[in-house]
Amino acid sequence: MKVVIGGGGTAGHVFPALAVARTLRDRHGADVEFVGTDRGLEVALVSAAGFPLTTVESRPFIRRISPAALQAPVAVLRSVGRCRPLVGAADVVLGMGGYASGPVVLAAIRTRTPIVVHEQNAVPGLANRLSGRFARIVALSFADAAKFLARRTRTVVTGNPVREEILRVHADRSALREESMGELGLEDGRRTIVVFGGSQGALHIDRAVIGLCGLLRDRDDLQLVLLTGRAHFDAISGSIPADTKLVVRTLPFLERMELAYAAADLVVSRAGATTVAEVTVSGVPSLLIPYPYATARHQEANARAVQRAGGASVLLDEQLTSETLADRVLSLIDHEERLRAMAERATSFGRPDAAERVAELVLEAAS
Repeated sequence: MKVVIGGGGTAGHVFPALAVARTLRDRHGADVEFVGTDRGLEVALVSAAGFPLTTVESRPFIRRISPAALQAPVAVLRSVGRCRPLVGAADVVLGMGGYASGPVVLAAIRTRTPIVVHEQNAVPGLANRLSGRFARIVALSFADAAKFLARRTRTVVTGNPVREEILRVHADRSALREESMGELGLEDGRRTIVVFGGSQGALHIDRAVIGLCGLLRDRDDLQLVLLTGRAHFDAISGSIPADTKLVVRTLPFLERMELAYAAADLVVSRAGATTVAEVTVSGVPSLLIPYPYATARHQEANARAVQRAGGASVLLDEQLTSETLADRVLSLIDHEERLRAMAERATSFGRPDAAERVAELVLEAAS
């Protein structure tokens, strides 16, 4: 069976796609190829994982009139033509969302190749709202997303696939936590707060954390890992107060996020779909600060879903200051029973079998 997967651009789209691709290849013997852009992370990650990648020209949908908006349809049509022979020879196409998957789905419509769409967020993007009308099945990470799709669309809640390394955290937490103490320069016996804003970082959160470190300077029972993003590392790391009993470790980026999740007693982060999936699968309580400019405020919808399940607390970006961050962090980290309950509910919300469930839907559509 041949499967073509369309999508990419960001780690949040590439990692779930790779998780499904590995499942299809390793457990079901499928021949899997990718279609993506030549500028996204898929260029390095897909090749490193051993999958062929066809690159196409693709641009985001622009809602206002401009030269770029007029050029976008032409670029999409060229991309549809480029990937049509590949799609026409496939048994099924999997669209993982984002504008990079658009040409693949359009080519599949033209060639009458069965389509499966995966939607990561609680509020679907425009591409998946349109693609879902032609898909045999739409796999959802959040049940809330179904109400935004056409009524006749068949939906199945599968969760958002995560990397195998992250799936290890729940079962191997003790061993990974011990490894993380040495790798991250942490002290055993302190409660650990891990803060990050995605692969690019989140400057507003980083600045609030600088003040947080000052407010918690006397806490010799806590330690903090701050992943700043490469663009902000020098400025933020140089601003962390030196006269503090906190252990503070700043890093621009962490390749092995399983170490951070295993070390964390509490995660403070944005609420992107991949972050939410990884944190909940790892069974870590979280304070989620949704990115306020995400389309249709989908990050807030993601965060609220975990909050309703009892696995997260939510602090809106417009409410974020060093003081509000400190208050919320202390209301969680100083209450062991509450953290334990949140961890259990986060685990219940997470879906470690998401990659297998999406793969099964792909197989079903192909048959």
